[in-house]
Amino acid sequence: MQLRNVYFSGLLTLCATGAFAQSSQTLTGTVSDSMCGAKHMMKDATPAKCTRECVKMGSDYALVSGGKVYTLKGNSAQLDKFAGQSAQVTGKVSGSTVTVDSISAAK
Repeated sequence: MQLRNVYFSGLLTLCATGAFAQSSQTLTGTVSDSMCGAKHMMKDATPAKCTRECVKMGSDYALVSGGKVYTLKGNSAQLDKFAGQSAQVTGKVSGSTVTVDSISAAK
């Protein structure tokens, strides 16, 4: 019986730790795509056009911030509005993925 209580307490602690690890954060950077990251590969195309074309070919939207590239998961139509632009993204960060709660023009 005591072993079951210890196991249950440990499980609750582990779940609570996971919940706190995914608290909302705000990042500022440039909206790009996960394939190109900070350096767009399409010659003679603006960063916005390159981002949109890469997304059409299956790449994910991404945020380049502080030298890191975060994959953005969220409303594609909303993310598309900021393609190639500096933006402020608020969402849950898990490794290199951000689940977007909101996105707006960077201040």
